[in-house]
Formats: sequence, structure tokens, C-alpha cells
Amino acid sequence: MTDDPSFIHLQGVAKSYGRGGERLPIFDGLSLDIPRGDFVAVMGPSGSGKSTLLNLLAGLDTAEAGQVSIGGFDLSAMGEGARGRWRTEMLGIVFQFYNLLPMLTAAENVELPLLLRPLSKRERRERVATVLRLLGLEARARHYPRQMSGGQQQRVGIARAIVTDPALLLCDEPTGDLDRASADEALAMLDLLNRELGKTIVMVTHDPAAAGVARRVLHLDKGTFRPEGTEAAR
Repeated sequence: MTDDPSFIHLQGVAKSYGRGGERLPIFDGLSLDIPRGDFVAVMGPSGSGKSTLLNLLAGLDTAEAGQVSIGGFDLSAMGEGARGRWRTEMLGIVFQFYNLLPMLTAAENVELPLLLRPLSKRERRERVATVLRLLGLEARARHYPRQMSGGQQQRVGIARAIVTDPALLLCDEPTGDLDRASADEALAMLDLLNRELGKTIVMVTHDPAAAGVARRVLHLDKGTFRPEGTEAAR
């Protein structure tokens, strides 16, 4: 662990990918600080590095140089196994296309992350019931994904992401597959989690309305944050 006061701290991060016989640089000295409890939207054109940033923050990818530290843990210095354990304890991820298992009910999908914890069946059920109630999904607990609207499926995805009570939520285009009403519903849930429960949220989005819910908007372009990153109205 480190004693850096920032909850999320990136310093001098470099990352590139291979294409044929060449290396394609994504980041070259990227730095970023996000305090605990912040809600940050990251916007930018395709190819600007948004997905790479999320992968680095999730510990799914590693920097070639520099430091990625979250919650006092230096992900850059951790092996794959340690990063996996860190994700189990620290992180929840909300996906654009929900990633629900079609053969499981809403409650069973939400329960999945808890199967990695030393909890009894009763404890798991109590946690699932709590988050479903928080997100207004009690009536959908026994429904399968095919029996729910896109907005309801995304709320189930959010419930699954928070059932372990993670400190950090990473959201990858959470409204990208939703109509406006369903998108606003999902965004209201994220706003609640940030305001009332103090969850730190980093959300990649192309949706200006989604970005408007965040506390801050950062614009990523060609692997760097533009200095005109703005405060979003709330």
C-alpha cells in the first residue's frame, strides 16, 4: 500500500499495443488524480484511450511505465493473482451490454460476485435482497433477463456491481444501449450511489446527458486529458 492521499492516482503512465510489427502508443506520461467519493465522466472520440484507461483502472491491463495506484494499492507492482484479489474486494464494473447470464434470474445474476466471498447462503441472499430493494428491483428478483426491459437489465447489472460493497465503480458506456428514459433511470441510480453511499465512480461515456450527472467531466483526446476539462452542473 502507498500513503498517497488521492484515491485514484496515475503518474507518468505509458501504454502501447502491438499492431503487426509496430507499437501503437496509447498513453505516454498520462497522469490523473481522483479523490475518494468523486464521480468523474470521461469523454473523448473513439481511439482516444478511454477503454485502455478503464482496463488500467480495473487492473485488467498493466502500464509499461509509471504508476497506477487505487485505494493505496499500487497496481503497477502487483502480480495478476494479487490484482484479481484486489478486484474482488475493491471494484464493481457496470457494462454497456449488461453481461447478464441468460439462464440465471436477476437475483442469481446479482449473487454471482458473492460466490467468491466466504459467506453463507443466507448471508448472500440477504445482501442480494438489500441491493435489489435499493434499486427498486424486488419484483424482478425471479425474472430472467429476457423478461426484463433494457433499463431493468442495466439496473440488475448495477446491483451486481455493488453487491460486494466496492469502493470503486467503473462504468463502461452504461447508457449506450438504452433509450433516453431507461438511460435516465440508470443514471439516477449511479447518482444515488455516489451521493448517498459515497461510491467513487469513473464513467466512460459518449452521452452528454450522462456526463452531466457526474461531478467532473474529463476530455481524453489522443491519449492526453485536454486542459479544458470542465465541472459538470448537478
